[in-house]
This record gives sequence, structure tokens and C-alpha cells, in this order.
Amino acid sequence: MSGVILKKPKGPADWLRLYRLYREAFPASERKPFGIIVKMHRQGKTDVWSVERDGRFAGLAATINGDGLVLLDYFAVECHLRGQGVGTAAMAALQSQYRDRGLFVEIERTRTPSQNQSERLRRKQFYLTAGMAELGTEANVFGVDMELLGSRCKLDFEGYRAFYRDNYGPWAAEHITPVEQEE
Repeated sequence: MSGVILKKPKGPADWLRLYRLYREAFPASERKPFGIIVKMHRQGKTDVWSVERDGRFAGLAATINGDGLVLLDYFAVECHLRGQGVGTAAMAALQSQYRDRGLFVEIERTRTPSQNQSERLRRKQFYLTAGMAELGTEANVFGVDMELLGSRCKLDFEGYRAFYRDNYGPWAAEHITPVEQEE
């Protein structure tokens, strides 16, 4: 889809649009305090992107930038624009933006039975269609079983835990544990 670009927020109106979508798109249990995201962005540890289509706000992306690896920490498209190719085009723009580094994303584990199983499978299919691949790495992240998908990277469990240690500190790394396997 042409007309989709990534832009850094410039002023209060941009940040407000990002904040509103962030609050709408992610449950409270998955959200960091937004002020931490803004602070990390100002420190250069995080990139926050406004996704725009044809000059209008369409979504958000927030990354955690490590050495050689970038975690797509939050990604959302305005609900009325979903299913129109905006997300796929934004993912292509992100992969281009970070073409010199590996890009990965955490998704809720699809092999764990859940109430939102179809949503998890749709999300995984979206990322696979958008150029990500299964990395074969799973972890329990702050109590939630996750699997990793990535582009231009390999990331095993220890490398993943090290990413958290290096970018969030030892306390965060302690909350990355192996997934308990079903019997």
C-alpha cells in the first residue's frame, strides 16, 4: 500500500494521538506507563513512530533498540483502518527502517489454549505474512507465555534474556523464564 510512512512525533497533538491509540489497543496488563516510553524515546533507547497513511494518523509503533536487535514492543493500527493493508505497509516500512539490524516481536504463545486463541492465530499470521519468521524461541515473560517471530535475526532463549538484561536491566531479565512444557 502506498502512502504509508513512519514519522517521529513532533508535538503534543502527535503524542496525544499515540497515547489514545496505545490506551485503546492494549489491555492495562500489557501497558508500561506511557511516560516511561516517552522518556526512553527521548534517551534514544526507544523509537516511537506515528504511522501515517496519506498524511493522516493511522497507527503507532514503538521499538526497543538494542545492539544489532530491535524489539517491536508495541504495534497498533487504528481500528477503522484494520484489514486495509495499513499494518502490512507499516511493517514493511519498519523492516526498511531497521534493515541493518534484526527486528523481532513477542506474541502470545499460540500453542497455549486460551480464550482468545483465534485472535492469537490471526496476529501470528499477520506477522508471518508481513515477513517475519518463527524463531523457535518461547519464554514466559512476566507471567505470560510468549513466542518470538523475527526478521533478519536468530534469537535463542539466552540471547532473548540477555536482550532484556542489556536494555531493561537485571531485574527484567529475571522475569524471563523458560516456558513450562505441557505433559
